[in-house]
Amino acid sequence: MAQIAGITTRKAIAVLVAQGGIPDTVDALSAQQELILPSFLAQQIIPQNVAPELAERSASSKYPLVYVYCSKIVNQLREKFRKFSGTAQMMVEARVSLDRLEEMESHVQFYADAIAQVLDNNRGDWGDGVFYGGGYEVTFGGVKHGGRNFIQTAKVSFDLEISTD
Repeated sequence: MAQIAGITTRKAIAVLVAQGGIPDTVDALSAQQELILPSFLAQQIIPQNVAPELAERSASSKYPLVYVYCSKIVNQLREKFRKFSGTAQMMVEARVSLDRLEEMESHVQFYADAIAQVLDNNRGDWGDGVFYGGGYEVTFGGVKHGGRNFIQTAKVSFDLEISTD
């Protein structure tokens, strides 16, 4: 089972950092909406499930950050003679930190939109028995103390269909 979580996390990150991924989408959307945002680099996409408080203590954080992880695996055994045929629930968590509250909400919504657009553009076969059907759910967290002064998160969850031998 642990292999499924690792495989799906790597697949999701590959989609998010590829041509047309989050860095390109952030640049395109910020130009389209005439927003001035710091450039977003592929190194800001991290394959880890860690609370913001712990992440800030362990390393220097360059916001915004995107964390990618598998939160749930369900082997439904829908296909006969397969070891695994089911779903993996993925989470892509955008974290934005600013020193003032005024633009916090619009920034976190912007990054959630960028993630959703990348997912919309990458429906279908991701290879190695991993398929993305196109649905997702976005949950916005409240503003908390942290980061540069304030921190807010947006979690984009989606299911990947998995079929492996």
